[in-house]
Amino acid sequence: MTSLRWLVLSAAVLAVGGAWAQNPGDPPPEKSNAIPAPARQQGEGQGPFKKLVIRGVTLIDGTGSPARGPVDIVITGNRITEIKQAGTPGLALKPGRPPKDADFELDASGMYVLPGFVDVHVHGSTVDKAPDLSYTYKLWLAHGVTTVRGVPLAPFDISLSEKARSAKNEIVAPRIYAYQRPGEGNGWKGGVVNTPEKARAWVDWAVKQGMDGVKILNTPDQDPETFAALCDEARKMHIGTVSHLSATGEGRMNAIEAGDVGLNTVTHHYGHFESLLKNGQIQNYRPEYNYNNEQDRFGDVADLTDQSYDPGTPQWTAYLEHQKANHVVFDPTMTIYVASRDLMRMRNADWHDKYTMPQLWDFYQSSRENHGSYFYDWTTATEVKWRNFYWKFMRLMNDYKNMGGRVTTGSDSGFIFETYGFGYIQELELLQEAGFNPLQVVTSATLNGALTLADPKGAIPEFGTVRVNKLADLVIVKENPLQNFKTLYGTGALRLNDQTHRLERVGGVSYTVKDGIVYDAKKLLAEVAEMVAAEKKKRGLPEQLYRP
Repeated sequence: MTSLRWLVLSAAVLAVGGAWAQNPGDPPPEKSNAIPAPARQQGEGQGPFKKLVIRGVTLIDGTGSPARGPVDIVITGNRITEIKQAGTPGLALKPGRPPKDADFELDASGMYVLPGFVDVHVHGSTVDKAPDLSYTYKLWLAHGVTTVRGVPLAPFDISLSEKARSAKNEIVAPRIYAYQRPGEGNGWKGGVVNTPEKARAWVDWAVKQGMDGVKILNTPDQDPETFAALCDEARKMHIGTVSHLSATGEGRMNAIEAGDVGLNTVTHHYGHFESLLKNGQIQNYRPEYNYNNEQDRFGDVADLTDQSYDPGTPQWTAYLEHQKANHVVFDPTMTIYVASRDLMRMRNADWHDKYTMPQLWDFYQSSRENHGSYFYDWTTATEVKWRNFYWKFMRLMNDYKNMGGRVTTGSDSGFIFETYGFGYIQELELLQEAGFNPLQVVTSATLNGALTLADPKGAIPEFGTVRVNKLADLVIVKENPLQNFKTLYGTGALRLNDQTHRLERVGGVSYTVKDGIVYDAKKLLAEVAEMVAAEKKKRGLPEQLYRP
């Protein structure tokens, strides 16, 4: 069967009729199940150890400090207990240096170590994207992501169960923070959360179940009073809030208004430019615009470029200052919409054939059923609009960073040709394109995410930096990521070998340490590749599946 025939047939099988999805992570009911990851098997990761020593690395600690080294990092159990100078740059490392009583030593001489990456916007794969959640977990870990905020990761009970299993290291997975949408939860008896009273009751109930935060969608049935109650009650209960400010609710609750009622994080671009419109609070939509037609919904977003105030204007500066005064976090997730400005590039990304599940590839295809598959007739003109929009969007993020606002790193992968793990590294590249220098990018990907997850509880984060007494969450790489973030992709970066005069792939994460457990990132990627190959074989599909 040809790949084209397979795609057509698969789309027919998956079709459920109508534009069912309104926001990322909203599959139709029969597709919403996520299969929990299998238990961690012996040999999946090494440790934790009584004493682990990582030898001879150059340290990029996540605080913005310049790289320094060589150092030896000593880990006891799941905590960093010492960071020891191991020599002088340019001179050979001295053998036999203490400590000499390690249970396990990792010789990382000449390599680089960073804090484990924090992805503050994730959804786990549902059954129409992968066989089970281990697919997403292993791709995240293989790209150095040791902590994720699910918004949501999966249906309520599965999110909480997977969070608990990860905390005990019973599964191969990053640390999980579970944020859920109001009204979710099998034990919730209050129905749709559409009043302030129900909002407060649901937050109180969900916190007792173990939830870490609330994902708020300001849909038409959620008025500003309910939105405000969710934020207020969450703050009282010391949990976080993040909002995808849907266009269907922007007329009454944009980003500046959300910040005023206590919202912690604005995710995506939604709400920012609606707060900066020149002609009032509502975007100037075309008369024929239909929000449920996703090409309208996503194609016309870029019209905000011309309808909003420009960088450097008093209104632009006042908006950013107001959000900073409210301690609002910006989580841009630029990576998830990057196909809008260059569809061909994302369709043909290096990693799809080997690492994108066939069912996930099918989900990506232009479709009126699957959310984010909105390229019905994507034109050059639309891509140009999106490129101009990205210039303004990036400028907003960089200006906010420059005035001391917090910008985090999230990927929202699993939609729009963004495969898990790979999409996260692309976000690092986009932050650099926006004007962040490499150390600022790393801080966004590590410390800023950790601060955001710890802040609601008033706690000092236990991860996000490489410091003594912090949790042992680390990324170990051969190439200098500050020189080229592309070397963090699982597929590496292309470089001309001056001896062979041929291009070769270099880089990729070598080891990811989560909670003191050392994972071979290359092995994790190989396991994912085997999973993908098995799914293709089961369907009688060729290896080279993904060329249109």
